[in-house]
Amino acid sequence: MNINIICIGKLKEKYLKEAQAEYTKRLSRFCKLKITELPEATIPENYSEAEKEAALKKEAEMILSALAGADVIISLCVEGKQKSSEDFADFISKKMIEGKSNFAFIIGSSCGMSENVKKISHLRLSFSEMTFPHQLMRVILLEQIYRGFKIISNEKYHK
Repeated sequence: MNINIICIGKLKEKYLKEAQAEYTKRLSRFCKLKITELPEATIPENYSEAEKEAALKKEAEMILSALAGADVIISLCVEGKQKSSEDFADFISKKMIEGKSNFAFIIGSSCGMSENVKKISHLRLSFSEMTFPHQLMRVILLEQIYRGFKIISNEKYHK
């Protein structure tokens, strides 16, 4: 199984890099993990709606080019569907049974994500109605993917 986490922006804080490294190590027994970091489009501090849309369009072009070979595309967005960890694991398991082995998870920028990316997604996933920093969201996503594999494998994992 191949998982590509496509993110706008880079991790900056050491503790987040360490957490990402830990989950990358843990996931290595379940999948081949790739993290694709794309640059955030530059946008003025007090941007207009048109400037925001232009930035999202530029980011969408980079995201779409990074999706090559993806069988299952999952966009993380606030308006997405919320799932329990068990339901998330079930979703992954069902896709694997269908013969899908190349998953792409997309984390947009601080401005969000283009509708052009969302509309090609097989799942729009929301972790909460709350807003999380994008860098922290990457670690949360890695943890939930790891938890999902533990559930699929019927292995114990702390609650």
